Amino acid sequence: MEYDVVVIGGGPGGYVAAIKASQLGLKTACIEFDEDKSGKIKLGGTCLNVGCIPSKSLLDSSYKYKQISESFEDHGIKVTKPSYDLSKMMQRKDDIVQKLTGGVSHLFKHNKVESIHGRGKLISANEVEVINPKGKKQIVKGKNIVLAAGSRPINIPSVPWNGSTVVGSSGALEFSETPKKLAIIGAGVIGLELGSVWSRLGSVVDIYEAEETLLPMLDDDVSRLIEREFRKQNLNIQLGTFVRGSKKSRKGISLELEIEGKTTSAQYDKVIVAVGRRPFTENLLGKDVKISLDEKGFVPVNEYCRTSLENVYAVGDIVRGPMLAHKAMEEGVMVAERIAGKKMEVNYDLVPSVIYTHPEIAWVGKTEKELKQSNTDYKKGSFPFSASGRALAAGDSVGFVKMLADKETDEVLGVQIFGNSASEILQQGLIGMEFSASSEDFGLTMFSHPTVSEALHEAALAVNKQAIHIGN
Repeated sequence: MEYDVVVIGGGPGGYVAAIKASQLGLKTACIEFDEDKSGKIKLGGTCLNVGCIPSKSLLDSSYKYKQISESFEDHGIKVTKPSYDLSKMMQRKDDIVQKLTGGVSHLFKHNKVESIHGRGKLISANEVEVINPKGKKQIVKGKNIVLAAGSRPINIPSVPWNGSTVVGSSGALEFSETPKKLAIIGAGVIGLELGSVWSRLGSVVDIYEAEETLLPMLDDDVSRLIEREFRKQNLNIQLGTFVRGSKKSRKGISLELEIEGKTTSAQYDKVIVAVGRRPFTENLLGKDVKISLDEKGFVPVNEYCRTSLENVYAVGDIVRGPMLAHKAMEEGVMVAERIAGKKMEVNYDLVPSVIYTHPEIAWVGKTEKELKQSNTDYKKGSFPFSASGRALAAGDSVGFVKMLADKETDEVLGVQIFGNSASEILQQGLIGMEFSASSEDFGLTMFSHPTVSEALHEAALAVNKQAIHIGN
């Protein structure tokens, strides 16, 4: 059978590309090898099944437990010592995932996207070889092909996964009991989120990071406050630390650590390896396909996600840029639109990033570091949540909003937020930046009172030393 569009991969980039292509009148099929416990095709990719969604479920459950354990009394609410049922938390997580994956399947049916269960490999500019779970091969033809194979966690030789005491991010979402002592290798997005979950539920958590600075993609004033706050939350973050080896022990797993040139060891019940992800491009391309992967395994593409073959596109984690579901989704929409003859583009300068700890961390656009490197004159304003009436009323006043603007034009160039609802507040800043808004534009916009979003308004006013509720 021949299609207008064949998508390899049913994750965020793939399923969105497939749905959009079908909506635009193109006959579309989506190939996915992942399956559920019953052996049926499972759509949604890493984000939906073992990433974004299940981790947010556990983050929410664990934070509610922490609140009732530690914060309710501040509100005059007295409770007896709470307990939690980990198996029920996990079941809730699984139920949410199942509901959403089922939702994607329903959307495929509604939009007349054909799903094909198997592992897809591009063997020519218009042909995909599919091997189903039983080993049977078929050739699927498409006038246009979209590669959306996603990514996989990196497994490091010094601490290899064993499926029990040493796991990747997926395994960390499936613990049957709370580890007494937990090590996490990597203090990035995944490491901090998973560390938060298990620390709230009672684990002693040590996080080891080779970098000398926590979250170096942020400005120093932001990362310093984040580090200080997380240490208060009993996340023992060890920067400039290398994990040189591991071995099984009576108590679980022993890690060999190098700190400031000195070697030591530590014992743990569980270890989570969270050092990043790599593109899942192994066996994605046939030997005769004229597409060459780069040295890190990424598929080279132009600004419109087109490969060196005119009718073959690639989106999401297998191409340049941050490995984020929303970036993959937008690329999926763009590719479908362009196949249909439309002219959509993705603004890669405004890809938002969020870490769903508590408080949340969110940022978009340029940092001070980047502006200094490019010799861009800028001005800045910030506003602490400790001066926000709504944040104080909620008992959640840690952190601040920081805004950067061009010194001459006043156009907003970047926003960084550490605080409650940072992900939602950032989106307001992002919308303005998409329309080249100035800090004055934000300052002249009426914000509801009392809201935590007012912090964005005040930060914008502070850029020009006009903040109302703090000194300038």
